[in-house]
Amino acid sequence: MSQRGGLTAGGVGPGAFPATALEHGGPHFNGWLCVPSPLVAETVARAGFGSVTLDAQHGFATFTSIVDCVAAAALAGKPALVRLPLGGFGLGARALDAGAAGLIAPMIDTAADARAFSDAVKFPPLGRRSWGPNRALGLLGLDRPSYLARANELTLALAMIETELALSNVDAIAQTDGVDGLLIGPNDLSVSLTGGVAVDPGHPRVIAALGRVLDAGRRAGKPVAIFANSPAYASDYMRRGFPMIALGPDLGFLAAGAERTLSDVFDAPAIGASPGG
Repeated sequence: MSQRGGLTAGGVGPGAFPATALEHGGPHFNGWLCVPSPLVAETVARAGFGSVTLDAQHGFATFTSIVDCVAAAALAGKPALVRLPLGGFGLGARALDAGAAGLIAPMIDTAADARAFSDAVKFPPLGRRSWGPNRALGLLGLDRPSYLARANELTLALAMIETELALSNVDAIAQTDGVDGLLIGPNDLSVSLTGGVAVDPGHPRVIAALGRVLDAGRRAGKPVAIFANSPAYASDYMRRGFPMIALGPDLGFLAAGAERTLSDVFDAPAIGASPGG
């Protein structure tokens, strides 16, 4: 399936990722990156993904690498999101200043957590974000007044739903002003729902929770994204109607490609061999 090109809105550059971009067409596939390399970010962005995520929680992204990787993704015409470390709202605001298209906040369990997230990354009247988008202005091609007027619309703030407590509060989280959507973390959700017994995104309790989160998103009028551990899970999530599916991480892409290349060595026909042997 071919992917849409760089997400743009109203003539701005590829640094924009409005939530409305997920409302039409097929699912948006996001490439999840742990390796803090601009070359990796650009390569994955050019592979057909609609966007990339730079992981600063369990991956190795730092503010310096975020600056470089956001620019590399923009070079490929794609927006870059940042998955924050736990409680890393300050890094989130700096990432937006550097031109990140959006933020993914882990372990948002309550409406108060969601409110704190929104406060840090949205300008008034939605939040309390401090002014300083020096790199973002250039990537988006906006002047200062235009950026201030449109930044809340053009940057995506996704709250991760990955605990039993978050599920119990999912409607309140989804309806928080300034939270643009939800993102299900099925691995942590399975750990929480099984009381620490299993890491299994296919666990029946996790599967049952998917519809619950999708319904909360629909009630709030906001998209629900999900992380997929494999292409098989991504295919299932696509059939379930998720508008955005994150696939990865990049280390998995590398391992799968390396294994396939070695396998192809033994499966390839001899060069110059005649059809009959």
